[in-house]
Amino acid sequence: MTFRNSAHRRVAGAVLGLVAVLTLGACSDGSAVSASGTTGGGPTQSAPAALPAKVTVQPAAGAQDVPPGEPVTVSVTDGTIDSVVLTNPDGKQVAGQPSPDKKSWKTTEELGFGKTYTWSGQAIGADGKPAPISGAFTTVKPRRQMSGSLNVGDGQTYGIAMPITLTFPSRITDKASVEKALSVETTPKTEGSWAWVEGDTSVHWRPKEYFKPDTEVKVNAKIYGVKMGEGVYGQQDVSASFKIGRSQIVKGNPQTHRMQVIRDGQQIADYPVSYGLDSDPGRVTNSGVHVVMSKHATYSMSNPRYGYTDVNVPWAVRISNNGEFIHGLASSMWAQGKQNISHGCLNLSPANAKEYYDGVLPGDPVEIEGSTQQLGPKDGDYADWTYKWADWQKLSALAS
Repeated sequence: MTFRNSAHRRVAGAVLGLVAVLTLGACSDGSAVSASGTTGGGPTQSAPAALPAKVTVQPAAGAQDVPPGEPVTVSVTDGTIDSVVLTNPDGKQVAGQPSPDKKSWKTTEELGFGKTYTWSGQAIGADGKPAPISGAFTTVKPRRQMSGSLNVGDGQTYGIAMPITLTFPSRITDKASVEKALSVETTPKTEGSWAWVEGDTSVHWRPKEYFKPDTEVKVNAKIYGVKMGEGVYGQQDVSASFKIGRSQIVKGNPQTHRMQVIRDGQQIADYPVSYGLDSDPGRVTNSGVHVVMSKHATYSMSNPRYGYTDVNVPWAVRISNNGEFIHGLASSMWAQGKQNISHGCLNLSPANAKEYYDGVLPGDPVEIEGSTQQLGPKDGDYADWTYKWADWQKLSALAS
């Protein structure tokens, strides 16, 4: 401050003198008074010293055989990132993104296999001093890479029991690492769980209960560079976004020889049916929750064990991998609604089969009860709903 004349200077001097008196004078008990107004008698507390930045890189400097699918990050405590560069062996910078508070940074592109990456840059500590970001790590050279395939496709519509499956060409031995790379997002939120089935070559996700109609689903399998076990690593990510359609449930009973179709809570059909022959375990239609897997305008049926091959049937809807279909068969119309004579399929008249076929979606549940045999894991894909929920959760590699 600049004072304009001596009068101002005299006033200022008086104020400063008063401050000095308040600071250095004595209280009535003889104790000194500090500038803050508290009594003395001990050392005054000072502000904590500013700390230097602490930098952590992941993978750590010097790390070898790093799976390129693992997180690649820089994090800073007691400071912020000023600059950071991750460089590949060709000198090209790996794309990355800092957090809004500049306390962390992560890569936004995939790393390669069998390459050395080098850190450079610096952080600025709370003490105002720079701290280097440095070091290098090397990614693993895989013995083999392996891809997975999803059973669902972008933009498709499925029934309310549709499981999501990710299938690999050979066994996965590090199931936990793979499962951690998988996610399912649903709107509205839907409780579900992954489970490893079919000899550890396939992992399935199903909801606890049937999906609500019109649910939006997105599945991401970020498996590129993920360790799958025994020197095998993921080759590429896969994903799909799809929709659940209307609710449709088939309810069937071999004892009544009928099949009802329930759509959005209302019965829209009640068909006479001939189910599998009850007296032969090899021909019984299994009880349990089946799931529609596919549909075919015509399908060639063969079962050499029972003496027939290449029998073409119309409007065939596959409901399991053990040979069970819902299809038309004019030659069994005399038994439909009265007797069970098929080899496990649900026989309808061609007209009724066409009507059902036209309205069916993959993923529709087909609930059969009343037979002598139960559907189970031995019946192949989409036996997901034969498990109780608690048992299904135990099949997750991440189950505690």
